[in-house]
Amino acid sequence: MTTLATGIGSLPGESFPEAARIVLGELPELPHLPEVPGRGVGADMVGRALAVVDGLDADLQPAGWRLTGSSGSPGADQRRARSLLGQDLDVMEELAHGYQGAFKVQIAGPWTLAATVERPRGDRLLADHGARRELAQALAEGVRTHVRDVRRRLRDVTRLVVQVDEPALAAVLAGRVPTASGYGRHRSIDRPEASQALAWVLGAIAEEGAEPWVHSCAPDTPLDLLRGAGARGLAVDLAQLGARDHDQLAEALEAGETVALGVVPTHEEDLSDRTVTERVLRWCDMVGLDPHEVALVVTPACGLAGASAVWARRAMTLVRTSAASLSD
Repeated sequence: MTTLATGIGSLPGESFPEAARIVLGELPELPHLPEVPGRGVGADMVGRALAVVDGLDADLQPAGWRLTGSSGSPGADQRRARSLLGQDLDVMEELAHGYQGAFKVQIAGPWTLAATVERPRGDRLLADHGARRELAQALAEGVRTHVRDVRRRLRDVTRLVVQVDEPALAAVLAGRVPTASGYGRHRSIDRPEASQALAWVLGAIAEEGAEPWVHSCAPDTPLDLLRGAGARGLAVDLAQLGARDHDQLAEALEAGETVALGVVPTHEEDLSDRTVTERVLRWCDMVGLDPHEVALVVTPACGLAGASAVWARRAMTLVRTSAASLSD
């Protein structure tokens, strides 16, 4: 089985066309639609997700994004986020014209949004059961439309992956998300509720014929919960894994699912192709799997928005050459 290489999502700079060209050049077997948050409001992970959600209006306040209702009157910043996403898809459609193969897009998950976005009367959506539910369902419906739009633009793509980013999930489950005042913490969310919200989003992706992955580079992310909710790919940071995580990732690979292993750091480091490849091989040896027999993907540890342009390109080169070595 061929080992692939891809990116997690974000890249540095302010030019989406430049970022897209780099991705298509450095990650030709599994390119992704990059996020370029350096462009400003609406271009980051949360802004892009709020551009996708169906039927919920939002605007940007001094404290961050806030929902404003469902009247069909989005704020200027949400309109900008939608415009940027449309422009990005236009550019990718042009640059990837005729591309055949796998392609990946990313979207912030329901729990990361609930821990980040405020409800209309203040404080995080996480504090309101009804708001949490409404957000997850609106995201699921929005993702359906997004998948259809990507397929319409990239007609020759044979495998579409939708990566749901959930860096805040572990904190949500552990009750570690601070309240608006900063003096308290939101109550922890029960695992069944967390699983159900994820299942709505992951199920919508699968029903549209795309492949649902979940990414988190945070420690203590419950990988079993992600798989139970419908994730068919797990994207993780190797350096953040606990003892149980290794066994759960091995189980996923043995079940024919995909593991995207983050092995190249987001900060500059003196690394060779061989060093990166050896990290992957050592991990495979530890869990008792042959990399030629499982669906393994090599990635940077997380998004690269905070990296230098030089390191971001180098990180993508390293994962590409490592994947090629592992496939030999």
